[in-house]
Amino acid sequence: MPRVVWLLVIGMAVNVTGSSFLWPLNTIYIHDQLGKSLSVAGLVLMLNAGASVVGNLIGGTLFDKIGGFKSVLLGIGITVTALTGLSFWNDFFAYVVFLTIVGFGSGIVFPSMYAMAGSVWKEGGRKAFNAIYIAQNAGVAIGSALGGFVASFSFDLIFAANTFMYIIFLCIAVFGYKGIKAESTQSSVIAESGAIKNHTKLYALLTLCIGYLLCWVGYVQWQSTISTYTQELNISLSHYSLLWTVNGALIVLGQPLISPLVKRINSLKLQINIGIIIFIVSFAVAAVVQEFSAFMASMVILTIGEMLIWPAVPTIANSLAPKGREGFYQGIVNSTATGGRMIGPLLGGLLVDFYGISMLFMLLIVLLVVSIFTTLIYDRKLKENKQLAHAS
Repeated sequence: MPRVVWLLVIGMAVNVTGSSFLWPLNTIYIHDQLGKSLSVAGLVLMLNAGASVVGNLIGGTLFDKIGGFKSVLLGIGITVTALTGLSFWNDFFAYVVFLTIVGFGSGIVFPSMYAMAGSVWKEGGRKAFNAIYIAQNAGVAIGSALGGFVASFSFDLIFAANTFMYIIFLCIAVFGYKGIKAESTQSSVIAESGAIKNHTKLYALLTLCIGYLLCWVGYVQWQSTISTYTQELNISLSHYSLLWTVNGALIVLGQPLISPLVKRINSLKLQINIGIIIFIVSFAVAAVVQEFSAFMASMVILTIGEMLIWPAVPTIANSLAPKGREGFYQGIVNSTATGGRMIGPLLGGLLVDFYGISMLFMLLIVLLVVSIFTTLIYDRKLKENKQLAHAS
């Protein structure tokens, strides 16, 4: 792996380690510490995620216009400013305002990081995006483990630790990313053709992202409604944080096991749908269990599914992106994931508050079945256009 990709990997790991001090505990903090309902907690997280969606789209566009280095610095600067404020003022109103700004700033960073990785390691293909994905989850493993431990002493320390990690990320970006030249590139997975118009590629990506969004709506329940559900079952905060530690550790350490499987799957579409089916199994297990060990088993199953889905979608986006639009397409992918994180907590909170946790699990399984369908059909128009091009 090239040195510049290693710098991106290290930066992403530090970035996510910092944010993972806070995000798994957001719902618990709003519900238990600030005394708000799950619906209110879902609304606050929706604001944070909504700001991230805007940040993702702006960040991807900025990458295409001013480059990755300046885009990343802008995002980090905004995030550090908001986290500093959160470290000093974290009553409910201040929490909502600063958490929303944090969402916007961090949202700018992610598409630029992915676009840089795809641009500087052209021959890497899926490997570049998988490396960034592994770095994210190494950060999740470290940050969530430390976050649960630190929160058991004081939530105020969580905000300070998050700020400190972002300052480290800022230093890495300033000294490590300035020389990175991320030139626009077009992947060879789907070749340019006069008959395959850019709007058809965008349509394909948006169709794929519908299923991606639904997957995230389900996945984010583990950070919101399921986290509170485990507290009602008297599963400790440290045990809940351990679920995310295992999630991140398994993604990093399980690569030698998952790589042979990925190599045997000759289609990214098939890879994604296998992952979605595994998601369905995970939620089916979580719906009927109450013991910590069973939730751990469900998390392990979920993790296997995400290892197949999450790196595949940005890889497809990179292959679809017209030259000079790589950042914009990665912005769409990241904003879709963030959109799932925006809708999920509010939808889940409302369903649990009014209908109970069982109804939530039933709906999630239905949504995942829909996502299988959208994944199956996303490239249909692309194939039709290619056939027409060959025929002519």
